[in-house]
Amino acid sequence: MSARQLRNGLAALAAATLLAACGGGEADTPAAEGEASGFDLVSDGTLTACSDVPYPPFEVEDTSAPSGYSGFDIDLLQAIADDLGLELAVEDVSFDALQSGTVLAAGQCDLGASAITITEERQANLDFAEPYYDSLQSLLVPADSGIESIEDLEGMTVGVQQGTTGKSYTEENAPEGTEIVEYPSDGELWPALQAGQIDAILQDLPVNVVHTQDDEGFVIVEEYATDESYGFALSKDGNPELLDAINESLAGLREDGTYQEIYDSYFATDAS
Repeated sequence: MSARQLRNGLAALAAATLLAACGGGEADTPAAEGEASGFDLVSDGTLTACSDVPYPPFEVEDTSAPSGYSGFDIDLLQAIADDLGLELAVEDVSFDALQSGTVLAAGQCDLGASAITITEERQANLDFAEPYYDSLQSLLVPADSGIESIEDLEGMTVGVQQGTTGKSYTEENAPEGTEIVEYPSDGELWPALQAGQIDAILQDLPVNVVHTQDDEGFVIVEEYATDESYGFALSKDGNPELLDAINESLAGLREDGTYQEIYDSYFATDAS
């Protein structure tokens, strides 16, 4: 069954139940409309995503996009929302509040879409849709820094993003004597490196690749295979119907080539 078939079936069942309860009258109240959508959403008819912006190439502000944002995550989520017959709205939040599940538990959004790595620790507080992207960690430094590997960071300062797997990797692998400085997002990390306030950044490879493309004065000296996969996150056991529909839609987008088209617009290598 496709995501669209699932949605239509749920909508028909909800509508039939409501009509029976009302003796066949019209169902035109907001509550009835919410039931007819087939999903328990923050705003009826709208898929509301929380994301930490900017995090190029996954999330960037874009006034030309329907939601006001674009990037690989957002474009893929827009395709899912379109498939489910929903509008897409994006809320900019801190990554730490998102990966911990706080904003989802508070009902601020329906799901998180922010290059969120699926980990056992996060699965204790979140439900994840099927993985949609495999990533690596990487070390970004000034081209003339003399830093060639993570082992060269002893006595130096490396920036990481709060609550991320990049932070965990740095804590576990950087040599003793490395100063690790946490920032709320890449929006603070990247300017800090450019200004010489830190000596390096350790974070997701695609984000660092964008920085090398934007400024040739910076290079990636190492990549780290960490077996990381990103997934859209939902509140734990909070919306199983929406989770199933997202998974159905993802599968359909892969099958009809839409996923590959979106992927190719952001990345030069083949999708995994």
